[in-house]
Amino acid sequence: MIRNIKKISSGLFISVFIAVSCFGLFVPSAFAATQNFNTLVVSGGAGGGSSGGNAGGSGGGGAGGYVEDAALTLTEGTSYTITVGGGGTGGASGGNQGGDGNASSIGSARSTTAGGGGANSADPNWTGRNGGSGGGGGGGGGVEQTQAGGTGTAGEGSAGGTGNSSSTAGNRNGGGGGGKNAGGGNATSSASGAGGAGLASSISGSSVTRGGGGGGAGGASGGNTTAAGGAGGGGGSAATGAGTAGSANTGGGGGAGDGGGAGGSGVVIIVIPAGVNVSDKTGGTQSGAVITWNTTGSFQFGGGGGKPRRQIIKREQLKFEEAVL
Repeated sequence: MIRNIKKISSGLFISVFIAVSCFGLFVPSAFAATQNFNTLVVSGGAGGGSSGGNAGGSGGGGAGGYVEDAALTLTEGTSYTITVGGGGTGGASGGNQGGDGNASSIGSARSTTAGGGGANSADPNWTGRNGGSGGGGGGGGGVEQTQAGGTGTAGEGSAGGTGNSSSTAGNRNGGGGGGKNAGGGNATSSASGAGGAGLASSISGSSVTRGGGGGGAGGASGGNTTAAGGAGGGGGSAATGAGTAGSANTGGGGGAGDGGGAGGSGVVIIVIPAGVNVSDKTGGTQSGAVITWNTTGSFQFGGGGGKPRRQIIKREQLKFEEAVL
C-alpha cells in the first residue's frame, strides 16, 4: 500500500512516499558495497639481452612487477578486466637488447609494472632497462666502463646487476636481472651475475616462488661460467650459448646469451572471502575460493550486474516521529 504523508511548516511541503508490503519495506541502497580481497598480481618478465657480435656478455631480463595485497578493496557489481601480461621477447642473436614484459592488472584497482629488458653487450643499449624489476646491465663490448642495471619499481621489484668492465674484453660479463626479493647479481671478470631472487607466496594454498630475475651471460673468454636465474627466471649462458626462457606465469626474467631467453608471462590470483558470491568470471580457473588467471579475462562479484541492492525493514521496525521544523 502507498501512504503519502505530508507536513506543512513555514510554507514548506515535504512529501514522503513509503512503499509498504505485508512483509516489510524495501529501500534501495544508496551506495554499492565494497569488499576486501586477498590478491596477487604479477606482470610479465623481460627478455634477456643478446651478447653475439662481440666479446662481452649481456644482461639478464628483469622480473615482472609483483604485488600481493592482503586487503584490496573492490566494489560490488563492478566488472573488472583481468589483464595478464605476457613476457618480453629475448634479444635476437647478434647483440640485441631484450624486450620489456607486459603489465598485469585488476581493472584500475591494482596494476604492476612490466619487467625491464636485459642489456646487450654493445653501445648504445648496454644499460639494463627500468621496470617492475630492472634488467641486468650488459657486459662491455669494446670499452672499459661499468654498465648499470635498470632500476626496479618501489614495492614491486629490485634493480638489475651491473656488467663488468674488465680490461680484457672477453671477461666483460653481464649482470643479472632484478627479482622481486633481491637485486640482480653484479658481474665480475670471472663470472656473470645471477638473477635476483623471487618471492614465495601461499595465496593459492601451496607455496610457489615467482618473480625471479634472469641470469647474465658470460663473455667470450674461456672459463666463464653460466649464471642461474632467480626462481622462475631463466639462466644465462656462457660464451655462445642461448639464454633460457623465464617460466610461464611466474613473471620470471629471461636469461641472457647469444640469443636471449624470453621472459615468463604473469599471473593474477584472487581469493574469494566467505559469503561473497562471484556473479561473473571469464578466463580464470577456480579451485575452492581461489581464482587464478593465466590469461586475460574478467571478474565481478555480487550486485546482480550492478543493480541496486534492496534492504528489508520490517513493519514493526518503522517509527514515525514528528519533528519541529
